[in-house]
This record gives sequence, C-alpha cells and structure tokens, in this order.
Amino acid sequence: MMARETGILADRAIAALFETGRLISERDLDRDQIQPASLDLRLGAKAIRVRASFMPGPSHLVADKLDRLSLHVVDLSEGAVLETGCVYIVPLMESLALPADMSASANPKSSTGRLDIFTRVITDYAQEFDKIPAGYSGPLYLEISPRTFPIVVRRGSRLSQIRFRVGHALLSEPELLKLHESETLVASKQPNVSGSGIALSIDLAGDEDGLIGYRGKHHTAVVDVDKKAQHDIYDFWEPLYSRGRNELILDPDEFYILVSREAVHVPPDYAAEMTPFDPLVGEFRVHYAGFFDPGFGHAPAGGRGSRAVLEVRSHEVPFILEDGQIVGRLVYEHMQEKPVSLYGSGLGSNYQAQGLKLSKHFRI
Repeated sequence: MMARETGILADRAIAALFETGRLISERDLDRDQIQPASLDLRLGAKAIRVRASFMPGPSHLVADKLDRLSLHVVDLSEGAVLETGCVYIVPLMESLALPADMSASANPKSSTGRLDIFTRVITDYAQEFDKIPAGYSGPLYLEISPRTFPIVVRRGSRLSQIRFRVGHALLSEPELLKLHESETLVASKQPNVSGSGIALSIDLAGDEDGLIGYRGKHHTAVVDVDKKAQHDIYDFWEPLYSRGRNELILDPDEFYILVSREAVHVPPDYAAEMTPFDPLVGEFRVHYAGFFDPGFGHAPAGGRGSRAVLEVRSHEVPFILEDGQIVGRLVYEHMQEKPVSLYGSGLGSNYQAQGLKLSKHFRI
C-alpha cells in the first residue's frame, strides 16, 4: 500500500529520520526505543533543579533561562532521586533537525502518567509545551515534576515520547463516525462524537470485587522508573471500592487511577490520542499520558477488550464523579503508512488487553 502524503510517521519512517540526520542522538538507539507511531526520548546526564516552570518564549533559548533560574545540578550518570513538588529540567539525548513540512508533539509515556510524574517537552523559542513546530532544529529538554512519589531516574531513562507528523492528519467528525461504524473504536452502543473526538466515560461500577481504582499514598518510598515489578502495590496505593453507590468524590490534590467503561480500539492504519476533557464540564484533569498506538485494543494483536486507564486529579474543589460520566475524548489521526510492528504484537507492550492496571513498576 502506498504511503499517504500526510499523517503520523510509523516506525520505519522514524528509523529513517536517524539515518538522514533529521534526528540526532548522543548514543545509539535502544533496541525497543522506536514504537509503532512514536519514539521514546531518553534523559541526558544531568537534571537542573529550577525555581519554577517556565516557557522560553519566541526570543529565548532554554539554556539562557536555565542560567537564570537554576538552583542546582543533579548528576544522573549513576541515578538520582527527584523529589516531589520540585521542578527539574533535563536536556534529552535526542535533538532534532526537522524538515520544513514536519512537526512533532510529545506526551508522557503511559507508565510516567500512572506514576503521577508531570512531564513536558520544551524546545528553544517555545510558546507551547509538548509542541515542536514544523522545521524545528535544536535541542529538546524535559521538564519533570514528580507529584505523588519521589522517583529514581538515570541517564537513559525514558519518561516521554514524541510523535512526528507531516501536514494535517486528524480525522474529521464524519470520518471518525464512518471509521467507528466499520471498526468499533469504542465499545459503546451510542458513541458520543463531537469536536473531532469520540467520548470515553468512567467505570465506577467496579470489577467482580467492586474494585474501582486506586488512590496514591503520600510519604512513600521512592519508585525506580527503570525497574519492573519492584514495588508492593499496598506500600504506594490505597485500593478503592464501589460500595454500591457507583460514584467517587475526588479530593483536591489527591491522585487517582481509574478506568474507562468502554474498550478502546485503534486500527493499524491510525493513531489515537486522549485529550483532557473540557474544563467547563468539571474541575478535574484526566490523563496526562495521551498516546494510543496503532494496534492498541486490536484483536489480531492480542488486544480485545483493552480499556483506557485514566489518571485523574481534582483541582481546587472536591468533585463527584459518577459512573458513566464523560471524562475525555479520543481523537484519531491517519498514519502515513501501517507500522511494521503493531502495539502488543511481539513488542512486550505492557498495557495491551488491560483493564484497571497500575504502572509496570508494581507487582500484584
């Protein structure tokens, strides 16, 4: 099949960016760094603790601002603890020299979002976080602020991912409805489609034991972001049960892991992204980590029944969430071509066919 002129770059095209010098890295790529529709970004050798988050703005390099705002430098070569409530800027190993027709966007990796680590990619002259304008040439930096658990990171740790796109790839509302009719994007009898997105709602009925989610504990040990199944769930999380009311009161400044009612499907020729729901609808924020790869929830790739795990935080006021309430929307984009590897099929993907699931760092 011919590649489309516009769309999200697939794995093979991402690899080609390195070969043509459009993507530059301090060292060779990790074997599993290229995902079906994105590239994992790796931390460099140092983290600079800063007084506050900042935006470089159209006339400043990030390095200029760091000179002014830096409090101290943390060496990541042997691993170091990043504390909750602090803001760190880390130069990334990867830098870009994008062609004039190619832009990019970044998002925390799933595991990063599920640990309540707030991350955003910054470029020189940036006026938006996590957005890399077409033709950008220069370094990439990651702002990191652990919110619930202190974390251990090191040079090469991967907390964020980047997607590359040529032109406009977003499906319109009619295209989205047509795709849903043929591929069932969300398992819902009456899909709610508006603003080019398809709605996801919250499951507060719970599983057979009534488990509806988890709330992060405070004052815990550190989480090593590079180690799987290292930590006991109950040292870090308090399980939440429905008690028959099918609602949950979100307390301000608490962090919750919940799950969508609907199973989600991303067909192989598409990529999806979760957009936080309109703040006019409620005082809460859902889902820091928004990328869904081609093949997520795709039955031939072992994904039948995959739900969206939701990272939820209330803002200034307590807020009641009710079962079935809309909490976010999935937008779909065309891939330029079908990836060589789909999510879940032989990639060791951690969250294929998931229900309510904590990050890979915790053991059942």
